[in-house]
Amino acid sequence: MIKYIYLFVIPLVFLFSGCASHEQNLAKNVKSFEDEDRLAIFALYAKTQGDANSTINLFEILYNRSGKKEYRNEEMIMMIQAHQNERALSKIEHYKKDLEEDEIDVELERFRIISLLELKSYDEAKTLALELVEYTKAEQEYQQVASIYMIKGKPESALRYLQSAYAINYNEKILNKMAIVLYVNLHKKAEAISNLETHILIHGCSKTICLRLASFYSEENNVDGMLRVYLRLYENDNKKEYAQSIIKLYNYKKDTISLIQFLEKSGSDDALLLQMYINTKNYDKVVSLGDTLYERQGNTYYLAQSAIFEYEGAKDKNTPAMVESVMTKLKTVVSENDDAMYLNYLGYLLIDHEIDVKEGMRYVKQALEHEKESPYYLDSLAWGYYKQGKCTKALKLMRKVQKGLDVKDAEVTSHIKQIIKCIKKGKR
Repeated sequence: MIKYIYLFVIPLVFLFSGCASHEQNLAKNVKSFEDEDRLAIFALYAKTQGDANSTINLFEILYNRSGKKEYRNEEMIMMIQAHQNERALSKIEHYKKDLEEDEIDVELERFRIISLLELKSYDEAKTLALELVEYTKAEQEYQQVASIYMIKGKPESALRYLQSAYAINYNEKILNKMAIVLYVNLHKKAEAISNLETHILIHGCSKTICLRLASFYSEENNVDGMLRVYLRLYENDNKKEYAQSIIKLYNYKKDTISLIQFLEKSGSDDALLLQMYINTKNYDKVVSLGDTLYERQGNTYYLAQSAIFEYEGAKDKNTPAMVESVMTKLKTVVSENDDAMYLNYLGYLLIDHEIDVKEGMRYVKQALEHEKESPYYLDSLAWGYYKQGKCTKALKLMRKVQKGLDVKDAEVTSHIKQIIKCIKKGKR
């Protein structure tokens, strides 16, 4: 299930988003009086130390002596941050006395609304916010009114104001809030999804909007929808997390062909691609990719896969050049990695092709040191004895192999038949 964070808390973000710009303006402005720079530095230092009262008092002095609104705004912001909202409201009324009769100071009105919201005076804040939005028609005010309606439990009204805010410049953060109101509060899930899809079609697949849409599709268990979204996200930003989501979704759908195509195109997980080639018996590609990965990473696992499936995929397993290639690769592998499977595979090939039966048996015995009762490694060893004409010894091992297998193995059965024939011919 999606865990939603309640987005419509008291919107201090509207107030504090401009803090950095205020401080930049403080640095740029021309001095209005001799000690302005020194006092401004003291005020900013007090702010960094968390000394709210000193910060407020210093910015008040700076404003009174310079008349610069940046100082007044910093003073108000600090009061609200310090939860001195009654003091802030009183100060706002004091500053409003300097305005003309019909003059509206938008910033002061914003501070007043925020202070009222902090004091939970929601009705008064709503009245002022509605008046201010009619005056400014600004995105910020539309969002503030929407927030107040959400606090009062009126998502339908909140949605209308969010829609007005979104229509100004198609802000994706506002659309994200709209989508949550529609999906979570109003249960208009199809409309929420449709709005997100339309925005993506026109404005592109941003992280915020596409991840929101993906979360809705996840709630709806719409795997195809999730795939479309993550593919677009990955196209825009080749993040590993997006690729992993795509891989999981294709696996869930059991869509092997599409998964292989994605892995080939993206190069996001070559190790998985190698395994997919093995699973689908595309041995030529196993060999090619295995060699590439070995050259790139030096991991003998990849060279071993290349060798094994070069042999397994060969139409004619007696082709000298192919057998030589496989042997060379496997000898490189076992020189660095004494994995029993690779030792046995190399040993069996040396025995079966009668290239060097004695050496092959040595490799098989090394494999058996790791797994003494492995029926497959015992089969290889028995086949070595058979190639040496020691058929009775070979048959004794093969009987042990039969007992160790849960099911019949065609190659084991074939070996036993040939060993019995050998014995009947009088070879011991």
